[in-house]
Amino acid sequence: MYNTIVVGAGQAGLSIGYYLKKTGRDYLILDMNQEIGQVWRERYDSLILFTSKQYSSLPGLTLEGDPNSLPTKDEISTYLKRYAEMYDLPVKLNTEVYQIKKTGKYFTISTNQLEYKAKNVIIATGPFQHPKIPVFAKNLSSDVLQLHSSEYRNPTQLIEGNVLVVGGGNSGAQIATEVSKERTTYLSTSQKLRYMPLHIGKRSMFWWFDKIGILSASSSSFLGKRIQKQGDPIFGNDLKEAIVEKNVKIVGRAFDAKGTTVFVKEQDQLKIQNVIWATGFKPDYEFLGTIEGVINHHGFPIHKRGISTIEGLFFLGLPWQHRRGSALLQGIGYDAKFLINHLRQ
Repeated sequence: MYNTIVVGAGQAGLSIGYYLKKTGRDYLILDMNQEIGQVWRERYDSLILFTSKQYSSLPGLTLEGDPNSLPTKDEISTYLKRYAEMYDLPVKLNTEVYQIKKTGKYFTISTNQLEYKAKNVIIATGPFQHPKIPVFAKNLSSDVLQLHSSEYRNPTQLIEGNVLVVGGGNSGAQIATEVSKERTTYLSTSQKLRYMPLHIGKRSMFWWFDKIGILSASSSSFLGKRIQKQGDPIFGNDLKEAIVEKNVKIVGRAFDAKGTTVFVKEQDQLKIQNVIWATGFKPDYEFLGTIEGVINHHGFPIHKRGISTIEGLFFLGLPWQHRRGSALLQGIGYDAKFLINHLRQ
């Protein structure tokens, strides 16, 4: 029997682990991966965060280097592993959670290894759980190579021919810019692209966001609601330059496919050899299926600042869990501290 079980040993799970250790109560962090930082390590090779290092640290350990520089995905992976080792956090790897159910005051957590019991459970699996790919993708011919952004590593994976990147977020922008150096590249997006510089002067854009209150804007505030509605811009000018140089051609929203053809809005059709789906992820809380009233009909947790409708069940690491900064590594620390204070009470 544990006081608290944490599901997930990414940045959210490690952050709450840091604070749980200070309480002196027994706890355990479960993770399905083979090593800490594996999810970051397996992202595409050229991935660079658009949040500077000073906003990419967990509580108690600063990410090394120029605070205004942008960390690579491998730096984050190494940092997370070092963080867990430094604080000797009790992480049990290769442990996949199959089901969580509650009987009376306690939870039973069934895994591929053992069955655990706990008074509290914190779900820290984050928003990047299962690739979200449009249904019409199955209409494409087997001659077309399809990769989700989570499977893409570098251009050497691609077969001969052009590339269609579907999704106008920051991952789609970075991948399209990279492959356009070698291939004819199209970027499919449903809305007009907005750009924002990574730095103003010698300061990271997120330093400015912090100073003017954007990072602290709550999800329910006027500013927070407006930012959520607009979504994130494309950070940096690499894609803009690639478009100007005609290395990347912007096309409308992809809505259907047949054979080797993808149909896009406001244009006839594109004959495609490679498709990279930078279409994001969808949540998967199937292991909570026996607990009613905790997941809404869209598949997302019902919570207030990570506190669920079920006593003893919490969430951490969700986008806009409380404010804009919740999506950042550093912001997770603020949310983790809030949950720990709630648990102490």
